[in-house]
This record gives sequence, C-alpha cells and structure tokens, in this order.
Amino acid sequence: MYIEQLNTKKFTFLPYIPIPLLFIGLIAFNSFATQKEGVEEAYQVLIEQFGQNLTFVFVVAPLSIACLFLFFWVKFIHQQSIRSLTTSREKVDWHRILFSFILWGSVSAFFIMVSVWTSPENFVFQLNPIKFGVFVVLALLLLPLQTSFEEYLFRGYLMQGIGVLVKNRGIPLVLTSVFFGLMHLSNPEVGKMGLVIMVYYIGTGFFLGMITLLDEGLELALGFHASNNIVGALLVTADWTALQTPSVYKDISEPSAHYDVLLPVLVLFPILLFIFGRKYKWSHWKQKLMGTLPPANY
Repeated sequence: MYIEQLNTKKFTFLPYIPIPLLFIGLIAFNSFATQKEGVEEAYQVLIEQFGQNLTFVFVVAPLSIACLFLFFWVKFIHQQSIRSLTTSREKVDWHRILFSFILWGSVSAFFIMVSVWTSPENFVFQLNPIKFGVFVVLALLLLPLQTSFEEYLFRGYLMQGIGVLVKNRGIPLVLTSVFFGLMHLSNPEVGKMGLVIMVYYIGTGFFLGMITLLDEGLELALGFHASNNIVGALLVTADWTALQTPSVYKDISEPSAHYDVLLPVLVLFPILLFIFGRKYKWSHWKQKLMGTLPPANY
C-alpha cells in the first residue's frame, strides 16, 4: 500500500529532514521580506513594476522549481522511484488525476459563476484577451508544478516518511494536514478574513490527506489541487488574494469569512469523499485512515 511500500529494514528518516527545513526557511524568508510593507502592499509594488503576469511568475516559480528539486532529492538521495512517491499502483493512474481535476473544476467554476450572477455588484469584468491569453499559458505551465509540489511534499513525502517512522497512518494524516494549513498563515487572505479561514485550509489538508490514504495514492489529490488553483486563478482575482492575476473577473467586495469557509469542509468535501469512494470502491476506511503499519518488509 501507499505508505507500507516504504516500510523496509533499510528505511531511515534522516534524509527527510532537510526538505521541510528548506521549505520552512523559504516561507520565513518571504514573510520577513514582506513584513515591512505587508503582503498585499508588496504584491501591488511588484505588479506596478512588472505587471500581473510577470509577478505571477515571481510568486509561483519558486515552488514550481521546488517540485523538480524534490523529485531529484527523492530519486537520487532516497533512491526511491517517483512512481512509488506518487502511488501504490504499478503505474500512475492519469485517469484518476483527470477525473478529480474535472470534477472539482466544474464545482469550483459553478460556485464562482453563481457568486457573480447573484452578486454582480461585487465583481468587475476585466477580461483583456492578450494578457489573459499569456496568463493561461503561464498558469497551465506553472500552477500544476506548484500544486504538485505541495501535494508531493505533504501528502507524499512527509505522509510516507512520518508514517513509516511512527508505524501509523493516523498520526501523519493529522500532522501533514495541520502543517499544510499553517503554511497558509502568511497568506493575505488570513489578514483580511481572520484566523477563521484556517478552518478551510486545515480542513482542505485533512480532505486531501484522507483521499490519498483511502485511494492509496496521490492521483486524486493532485487533480483536485491543480484544478482548485487553476480554475480560481483564471476566473476571479482580488487585491487581497495570494495570487493576483489578469483573470476574467475581479472581486471588489470587502472580504469576510462566512458560509464559504464552512461549505467546502462540511458539505462539499464529504460529498466528494462519497463520490470517490463509490467510484473507486474504497473499503476498510478505519484501517486506511487510522491503522497501524505491519512489521517492516524485508
């Protein structure tokens, strides 16, 4: 299974330490660099100097490059295949990635358009065909790498490493989900909406961790996360979001956290779990989410 395939006599946790430390250092550096002006103000300065598309590259490219570095580290330092980092199946299931991408992308686009239709005063149609066309290319190139890095780091690399270390599935699920949420503390959305938005970030971490463990692979999480960021970035932006893009619409409303924070976590994610579970015939949920690992395979 996904974690158990690394549960061997030769496993050592020491090589797992540098990558999280480097990632925490990157987050700390970004927070320090924007502390004086604030994240929102720093973004505006970059946009005024370089434009939205180039600023988007500056923001997203580091994590996109980090994804490639993580692959290198796993392949040559851990001597682990990228396939085994991705899935317990004999090969990566691209149909799972595509299904998850289309399903969540359709749901996201639906709710965004409902918001535009029901509250048109909160949105400005700002489509610039040339800027948007360039952005579509950049988004399709960089965002899948950016979101994949987060999935491979939290639901892959750390989920497997912590799981084998503690011989348990529940502990890495909780830790990686909370760490994933805390990673977003420096996002401008937190400053605008308050800490209540962390319910969404941590809840999303738990959802992605659960579908990874229940499906014994990252495919569904990879598709979901890529779809979430790409669809959102293409359709709507705001001055107070982590990604400010030349999207179709701009949200000009005063940000606040209401039902939109709880709706995904309490309603949409459980529905998705049901759909995925029925489609892929998941069983033994308790064991897959909270069970202990068997003795090492050697």
